[in-house]
Amino acid sequence: MDRLLRYAIPTMVVGLLLGLLYVVFSGSQEGGNRDPIAKFAKGTLVKLDTSERGDLAPDAPFTDVNGETVTLQDFEGQVILVNFWATWCGPCEREMPSLAALQTARGSDRFKVVAISVDSQEDRDYAIRRLAELGGEGVLDFYHAPPEAWDVVYDSGARRGFPTTVIYDASGTKLALLAGEADWASYEAIGLIDAILGMQP
Repeated sequence: MDRLLRYAIPTMVVGLLLGLLYVVFSGSQEGGNRDPIAKFAKGTLVKLDTSERGDLAPDAPFTDVNGETVTLQDFEGQVILVNFWATWCGPCEREMPSLAALQTARGSDRFKVVAISVDSQEDRDYAIRRLAELGGEGVLDFYHAPPEAWDVVYDSGARRGFPTTVIYDASGTKLALLAGEADWASYEAIGLIDAILGMQP
């Protein structure tokens, strides 16, 4: 019995210490390597994709509400959340009020929601009215990329239908993409934008 205790107790102590070291080391590794953006891929943002992180914002043209040509590179200096939407897309319309709420909550000279309608040229005026009706009036600026100007859509990586949302940092570098509908006024979304703003120089 004495011999058993003499060998068993040290073995148990060593085992416990090794287990403790493993837990501490694993936790520090996970914390150290955890992507500060990818960790928000949960809840309504579960489809958040950071696999194309690092791509630069395209210089493909689209137009503003006055018909003036702009590109995503014109927003350099601001974090931008680019949302490609259409009036014929039910999920696009459902999420638009939350995009307006996000712009209201966090919109500034450091952050902007850029809602780009992909409706046809013939439906442009209707899309302007619809954006206002969905909560964007006085909150979201209207931008337009009809099918013949979809280079900005494809070059942004939006190849899986609408809505698609792409986030770029203040230097015009892609951070994340989300294909599909989301609640952009949710706790996760607000936290994501705050985290990104905190990462900017």
